[in-house]
Amino acid sequence: MTSTLRACLFGVFLSAATHSLASAADQAITLRLGAGSALNLERPFTTVLIGDPSVVDVREQNDRAVILEPLDLGATNIVFLDARSIAIANFRVLVCASAIPVSYDDGSDCE
Repeated sequence: MTSTLRACLFGVFLSAATHSLASAADQAITLRLGAGSALNLERPFTTVLIGDPSVVDVREQNDRAVILEPLDLGATNIVFLDARSIAIANFRVLVCASAIPVSYDDGSDCE
């Protein structure tokens, strides 16, 4: 009986985490190489996950604000987690050159 209860609780937790990520995944940011950008979040975060740290760096200002620093052309994701390790924001980040159009394999474009 307890293993069934554990399985149900795990399923509820997994469903809630997936919903949290899916609802935040629609946000996109386009950066120009050489120009950083401030980003303010609605809720405080404790952890930042960067999909490809060679594309963008994140410098924490406080628990709700960061500076995004583009490092190289490309695309990546940045996920912000709260103190309970729940995703509170998920941004798709595209770093473009200032004058050169780029088309990436995933269909995103820099113009």
